[in-house]
Amino acid sequence: MRRCDNATMNDRMAARALVIDDERALASIVASYLRQAQFETTESHEGVEGLRLARELDPAVVVLDLGLPGMDGVEVCRQIRTFSDCYIIMLTARVDEMDKVIGLSVGADDYLTKPFSPRELVARVQAMLRRPRGGASALSVANPTRRFGDLRIDPGGREVWLGDEMVAVTRTEFDILDALSANPNLVLSRRQILDDVWGPGWIGDEHVVDVHVANLRKKLEAIPSEPRYILTVRGVGYRMGQG
Repeated sequence: MRRCDNATMNDRMAARALVIDDERALASIVASYLRQAQFETTESHEGVEGLRLARELDPAVVVLDLGLPGMDGVEVCRQIRTFSDCYIIMLTARVDEMDKVIGLSVGADDYLTKPFSPRELVARVQAMLRRPRGGASALSVANPTRRFGDLRIDPGGREVWLGDEMVAVTRTEFDILDALSANPNLVLSRRQILDDVWGPGWIGDEHVVDVHVANLRKKLEAIPSEPRYILTVRGVGYRMGQG
């Protein structure tokens, strides 16, 4: 999988952003705000073209509308994830929680419900790009594989195994597992997980963590409603279980 380069505050001038939304006026506004924030920005107004541009341009971030004509945003996101590790922020005009769950389950990192503030979107993008992504840090490489019963988490290889089978997880799902498994005896609040995974500058609905955890449980747990690996501590947050 092609991984987007990490972007810092100093090199954001070179960062590419791709806005895929069939509402041309909205796409233009979002692109304008991103350009003001020093992103090299391209617009697309339908799914097939947007997918082609994602392959050609290798953007650091994709702002992707859920309700695209032809190929919808869910399928575009799913296909982007087969060749790129870029950030994806899903836009939805609907308040249905299931839309958010579906978007995040196919690999989106975050979502915004229309109408939204373009300034908030840019702030979220900037916070995400300050976060190290893709590839293992020197610290992770030095760390051994973490074991919790049949569950194995390899920080260096960014792999998750359940027994003898590798589990396909998204980037954000892995990063949540990495944060929890690095501190197995601690209960991490949603805010602590957001700070660790999305970065301390992230703003938005903290329950985005719950959606990613629910997706992880579907992949890792025999009975997701009775988790053994990612435990809920009511009123506090989440911690790792021993499996």
